[in-house]
Amino acid sequence: MPRVRANAIDIAYESLGRQGDPTILLIHGLATPLTGWPDSLCEGLIRRGFRVVRFDNRDIGRSTFFDALGIPDIGAMMAALQSGRRPIPPYPLDAMAADAAGLMDALGIVRAHMVGASMGGMIAQLVALNHPERTASLVSIMSSTGRPGLAPGKPEAMRALMAMPASPARADRLATAVAAVKAISGQGFPQTDAELVAYLGRSIDATPYDPPAAARHMAAVICAPPRHERLKEVRVPALVIHGSDDLVLPPAHGEDTANSIHGAKLIVVPGMGHDFKEALMPVWIEAIGDFAARAQKPL
Repeated sequence: MPRVRANAIDIAYESLGRQGDPTILLIHGLATPLTGWPDSLCEGLIRRGFRVVRFDNRDIGRSTFFDALGIPDIGAMMAALQSGRRPIPPYPLDAMAADAAGLMDALGIVRAHMVGASMGGMIAQLVALNHPERTASLVSIMSSTGRPGLAPGKPEAMRALMAMPASPARADRLATAVAAVKAISGQGFPQTDAELVAYLGRSIDATPYDPPAAARHMAAVICAPPRHERLKEVRVPALVIHGSDDLVLPPAHGEDTANSIHGAKLIVVPGMGHDFKEALMPVWIEAIGDFAARAQKPL
């Protein structure tokens, strides 16, 4: 897998499709490498006339890990937030947004359609805010503005996401990941166990087992200042996709994201949870492909 030096770190990436086509930059979520974006989604967007670039965020996959920053105390950070103090994470989401812009610099991409899911949606929002000249449009999927008071995730879903495998062995990692995804999956869009195991197995094989790195991602999310007021500054076309069955970030988070961005379009997908089912990809291909085609402007 190729890597480039960008924003003072090494970033692993894949560039798919023709370089001359408009670029869609895919930004994934917490502790998930670029393989979390299904090949079928990338191929569908390429057929729509786009170049697709997906990459490993810092601290995941084949990109630079920040081992020297240690393990953040997530419990202490949560307690500080509840007491009205905002703790400082090992690195902020803004740095991850700068990574995305730096990757574009390294690849010679002037502007791109930013598509982010979950934590990646938060990063995509910050690319649009901090690097507006690089942003052709914004698609925020199953994400949030971080506004205080929005409905929290369901406790059972959050427990499943935070569960640790019995050991670093692949089988134990896979079993824990399968249980977590089943706990946050929506009721719509059928998925076989074989499909889920194959999907999760690709990502497990693409990144080392590193709980401190995942904790650093989590710290960046929970310590990030709310973005709902700043998102009023976004002046590019925006699309928000959210699932009616999302147990991690309930639908109110998607509604708030759309309401915070002038002119944003909201699509609430019935039966969609906080997951990447293969049966769901045609819905995303149509929504993202149609939206980016309308938003595309001459560079």
